Amino acid sequence: MTQPIPSPQGQGLPAPTSEERTWAILGHLAAVIAAVISAGWLSVVGPLVIWALYKDKSAFVRQAAAGAFNFNLAVWAAVIVGWIMFFTVILIPVALIVWLVAVVAALVFHIKAALAANRGELYRYPWAITVLR
Repeated sequence: MTQPIPSPQGQGLPAPTSEERTWAILGHLAAVIAAVISAGWLSVVGPLVIWALYKDKSAFVRQAAAGAFNFNLAVWAAVIVGWIMFFTVILIPVALIVWLVAVVAALVFHIKAALAANRGELYRYPWAITVLR
């Protein structure tokens, strides 16, 4: 899942600096931190803020924050589908499973992404609704 960042010319970009790696890690973990603080509803805000701050400064940080943001849109979609199932009453057990999978996937993939960013590698989330690049 981890890949070097390709440049437009097809060659890898220079290795990210320590500061870029730190901000990329925060881009990935900001979603988890915001989700814990807001019961899940603000998980896109942290990555979005970091993306906005670094979109023109660092391709590494921009791509990390965009990946986290896009992945959180997919997590949100799963949670909303879970709520729809929950309100049908008969699908409450399925809704609980969908929510559990969404929460566990968010934790696992954000942690894996943060570890990849610490190594200076770009992490590609398995599910994402691509809005930011």
